[in-house]
Amino acid sequence: MKKFYAFYKPFYQANLQLAFPVIISQLGQVLVQTSDSIIVGQFAGTTSLAAVSLVNSIFLLILVTGIGIAYGLTPLIAQENGRKNDVACGKLLAESLGINLVSGLILFLLIYFGSVLLLNHLDQSPEVVLLAKPFLILMGFSIIPLMIFNTFKQFAEGLGFTKQAMMISIWGNVLNICLGIVFVKGLFGVAPMGIRGVGFSTLIDRLVMAVVMSVYVFRSKHFKKYLTEFSLYKISSSFCKKILAIGAPVAVQYSCEVSAFSGAAILIGTMGDVQLAAHQVAINLASLTFMMASGIGAAAAIKSGNFFGAKNFLHLRQSALASYHVVLLFMSFTALVFLLGNHLIPWIYTSDENVISLTAQLLLIAAMFQLFDGTQVVGLGILRGIGDVKIPTIITFIAYWLIGLPVGYVLGIHLKLGASGIWYGLTAGLMAASLLLYFRFNYFSKKLQTGTI
Repeated sequence: MKKFYAFYKPFYQANLQLAFPVIISQLGQVLVQTSDSIIVGQFAGTTSLAAVSLVNSIFLLILVTGIGIAYGLTPLIAQENGRKNDVACGKLLAESLGINLVSGLILFLLIYFGSVLLLNHLDQSPEVVLLAKPFLILMGFSIIPLMIFNTFKQFAEGLGFTKQAMMISIWGNVLNICLGIVFVKGLFGVAPMGIRGVGFSTLIDRLVMAVVMSVYVFRSKHFKKYLTEFSLYKISSSFCKKILAIGAPVAVQYSCEVSAFSGAAILIGTMGDVQLAAHQVAINLASLTFMMASGIGAAAAIKSGNFFGAKNFLHLRQSALASYHVVLLFMSFTALVFLLGNHLIPWIYTSDENVISLTAQLLLIAAMFQLFDGTQVVGLGILRGIGDVKIPTIITFIAYWLIGLPVGYVLGIHLKLGASGIWYGLTAGLMAASLLLYFRFNYFSKKLQTGTI
C-alpha cells in the first residue's frame, strides 16, 4: 500500500489541489436548489415543497443542458493551454460567450412557452401545479445570467484558476439564502411571497454572480495575455464547431441522466404529494454528493486535457486512475453518512413525519449507488478531457433510458414497490453507466499509450 500511495501521491496532490475549489463551485450550482427546498419546506409546507420538486425535476433538465453546452469550453482551453497557445484561449472564450448567450435565451423561451404548458399534462396535484408555474418562469429566466457566469467560470477553470469561482459561488449562496428567507417569510416590510420568493432570490443571486465573475476575468492580470484578441465581433465558425462538438454531446450526456431522474420524479408525483416531497429531499441530498463528485470529474477533465494537449499519455492514464481512487474514497464516506443519518438528515428539510419516513428509505438506496454515481461522473470527465464524447453519449443513453428508467417503472409501478422501486431502477442505470464508462476509458487510454489511436 505504501508503494501504491507513493506512486500516485503526486497525482493525488495535483488533482485535489485543482478539484477542491471546483467541488465547492460545482456544489454551489445545486446548493441553490437545496436552500430553496429547505426554506420552502420549513416556511411554506409540504405542498409547496412538492411544487419545488416538480419544478426542479423540469428545470434541472434545462439547467444541465445549459451547463453541458458551457462545459465544452473547459477541455478545449485545457488542451490549448497544454500547447501554450494563449491567443486561441481568448478566441475560444469569445465564441463560447456568444454560444452561451444564444443558448440561454433559447432555453428560457423553451421553459416559458413549453414547460409551463407541460405542467398541465403531467397528472400532478392541481394545488402543486398552481404553485409551480410562476416559480418555473422565474427559474427559467435565471438560466440566462447563469450561462454567462458559467462561460467565465469554465474559462478560468480550464486555465487552472478555480478558487475565484468557488468564492463567488459561496457568497452567491449566502445571498440566495438571505433573500429567500426574507421573500418567502416576509421580513423587513416585504410581503410574504411563498414559493415565488425563492424564485426571485435565485434570479437576483445569479445576476450578481454573472456580473462579478465576468468583471473578475476581464480585470485580472492573470488573463490579459489570453484576451489580446477577444472580440464578440470576430466569431469564427471553426472555433464554434469545436466548442459545440464537445458541448452538445456533454449536454446530451447530462440530459440523459437528469431526464431519467426527472421522469422518475414525474412518476413518483402520480403517487401523491408526500411521495414527491420525499423524493425531492432525497434527490436533493444525492445531488449534493453528485455535484461534489462532479467537481473531481471536472478536475480530472482539466488534467486529462492538459496531458492530452502535451501528448503525455502515460501521465494522463496515471492521473485519471488517481481521480478514480479519490472519488471512490469520497463516495464511500458519503454512502456511510446516508446509511447512518437516513432518519436524521431529512429533518433539515421538513418536520412532516410521513415525508421523513419515506425519505429515510430512499436514502438507504442512495447510499447503495454512491460509488456508481461517483465513478461514472469521473469517467465522463476523463473522456471529455481527451475529446471522447460520442461513445460516452451513447453509453449514458443506454444506461439511463434503456436500463434505469424502464427497470424503475417496472419495479415501482407494475410491481408496486412505489418510490423505492423507481430508485432501484435508477441505481441499475448508474451501475451500468459506471462500468461501461470505465471500460471505455481503459480501452481508450491504452490505445493512446501504444499509439494505435
